[in-house]
Amino acid sequence: MIDPDSFGVSFSIKQCRNFGIDPKETLYWLISEAGFGRFRLMSYWDECEKTKGTLDFTELDAQIEAVQKAGGKIILCLGARQPRWPENHWPEWAWSESKADRSTDLLSFITTVGNRYKARACIVSWQLENEALLANFGQKSEVDRARLKQEFQLVKRLDPDRPVIMTTSTSWGIPLRRPIPDIVGFSYYQIVYNSKKHKYSLSFHKPWLDRLRAGAIKLIWHRPSFIHELQLEPWGPKNIWEMDAIEQDKSMSTTQITSNIAQAKATRLQPVDLWGGEWWYWRLKQGDSSIWQTVRKSL
Repeated sequence: MIDPDSFGVSFSIKQCRNFGIDPKETLYWLISEAGFGRFRLMSYWDECEKTKGTLDFTELDAQIEAVQKAGGKIILCLGARQPRWPENHWPEWAWSESKADRSTDLLSFITTVGNRYKARACIVSWQLENEALLANFGQKSEVDRARLKQEFQLVKRLDPDRPVIMTTSTSWGIPLRRPIPDIVGFSYYQIVYNSKKHKYSLSFHKPWLDRLRAGAIKLIWHRPSFIHELQLEPWGPKNIWEMDAIEQDKSMSTTQITSNIAQAKATRLQPVDLWGGEWWYWRLKQGDSSIWQTVRKSL
């Protein structure tokens, strides 16, 4: 098993569907073949409550059970904004309501999820609202700091003992206004496609910058930081599954994978949660084992 205190991986049933791969098979591979013991899982609201008042946790129950059976650890995401496009996973019915009612329903859903899973020892922390204050990325963003404070207070009441992770909404800043989480998560990206300029660009991420950010957060808030999302999949002009391997390599070649992992290690922030497990398996299913083998050798 890959040391869960050093490296973990995010897993999304939505991304599996995008690639046309079976979510259960993919998760099994990540656990049993790849050897991961730390997972960031999503409680997508639009998956679990497609019709108001009708709750279905079958998929999420199965994911948690699989990780728990393997002796793994889970960070469970809560809220409307969770990883993977469209970033904001509101059920469609919520948009027919007033904002006040929609907010009440969101708090109710978080309560339901928290109460359902807080007895699971495999859940080591909650992540609340992925990049909560990032308004200019994703569909149907609804940034509301006052509501975010309510959500944070709610989760702490539901489960006072588990830490709450929140992720920074920029690649360079530090949290200066409340709510201040128990643990702060950083994203770490290197090569991304700028759709406005129609070209690839190299980000300004450097290990020293994240060490500096983490040090400032420790000094100001006495909170630890870690990398919750290390880019290990392409970011190009199209969806990954619409790009050929040559285009995918422009932002995530085997050389870039090695470099990104080396840079993450150089931040000295742990654990590092990797981003792209569904892509590695998709490429493996296509007969290309080089992506996963490079990830594995670099950890």
